[in-house]
Amino acid sequence: MARIRPTQVADDGFWDDEPPSRGKKVARYAAPVAVAGIAAATIGLVPALASTGDPNLPKISAKELISKMAASDAQQMSGSVKITTDLGIPSLPGGGSLADLGGAQGGEASASPDSRLMELVSGSHTLRVATDGPDKQRVSIVENAAEYSMIHNGDEIWAYDSGSNSAYHATAPKEAKAKGGHRHELPKDLRGATPQEIAKTVLASVDNTTDVTVDGTSRVAGRDAYDLLIKPKADSDSTIGSVRIAVDADNGVPLKFTLSPKSGGKAAIDVGYTKVDFGKPKASTFDFTPPKGAKVTEAPKAGRPEAKDFGGKDFGGKDFKGAQGALSGLKVVGKGWDSIARLDTPGGAASTNPGGDSGPGAASGLLGGFGKEVKGDFGSGTVVSTRLVNALLTNDGKVFVGAVDKDALVKAANAAK
Repeated sequence: MARIRPTQVADDGFWDDEPPSRGKKVARYAAPVAVAGIAAATIGLVPALASTGDPNLPKISAKELISKMAASDAQQMSGSVKITTDLGIPSLPGGGSLADLGGAQGGEASASPDSRLMELVSGSHTLRVATDGPDKQRVSIVENAAEYSMIHNGDEIWAYDSGSNSAYHATAPKEAKAKGGHRHELPKDLRGATPQEIAKTVLASVDNTTDVTVDGTSRVAGRDAYDLLIKPKADSDSTIGSVRIAVDADNGVPLKFTLSPKSGGKAAIDVGYTKVDFGKPKASTFDFTPPKGAKVTEAPKAGRPEAKDFGGKDFGGKDFKGAQGALSGLKVVGKGWDSIARLDTPGGAASTNPGGDSGPGAASGLLGGFGKEVKGDFGSGTVVSTRLVNALLTNDGKVFVGAVDKDALVKAANAAK
């Protein structure tokens, strides 16, 4: 998405350091929480005691540390978060990658939060975050030449892109206010780009497919922390080697989340605070007024004909029904870390339109440019691999996706034939 000359980032009291300087354009941002969700799977409890380390903290078992995290009720905080992702997404023929297929919708000046979700899934990024209870949050994505901010303050949602000087605004409808609810919130994938939110996903359910231990101590953002190590059991087909969560020794808040692939090398996902303050943020942190000359897009009201997403899809009508039909064949096979999502597309291969741009045949043709052909009892298909998530699209229209190795996908496809 092309950038116009960035406007000056306003000094609204949110920044402790200098605002972003002008410089060369960098890639856009989106939190890789969707992949982190697959990585989360489920965990089991294996008691272990914290080893001696630096800092020297009292011993604690894995069960006690998880309980400490669950009991944490920090409602006020602010700080800086660094996100680094290296998912190993394959390149498309002629350049670009799968990440480019999920670019922003709604025009080059769109500041809609939903248009940011798939804009970037690699590299290093800096976020400034602040929260004061459930009704006040702010997340700012810091670029060298610009800033993208999302502000939730009561019934108001604002998003602002200083690079294009464009803003997005939404308010809760009157009926939602009367019921004490809010229809508009920051998208979960953008609100959840913090260590504690990702950790919640990991710890959401518990079973016996995982080993959990306390593996020493560390210092994160100047605070003492216990390191919780989460690993699939040795007989797992998962592509995930381990998940490490640094937990604040004082208040139980996760300060850092690191996901490492089984294949080795550097972390695939690393999200951690570089600065954190658990005091009450300034009230002005959550105030926002569009700068002079900013293009403001108002969110459509519920029930209006134009209530579509920024790609022009009518998710209240036929497009939503079509999406429901496509997902009606979704099943999950396997357990825990070895879970595989299976999707049987309506009509199978017969739904492909020759020369069209949709259906399993079209998708298989696209994947063939950077995937690998595989064969089995199920027939043949194409496997696309990243460092974490692999996908198999069979020629008869079945899709198998999971944070598992290629052989596990082929085995699932053979069992489903």
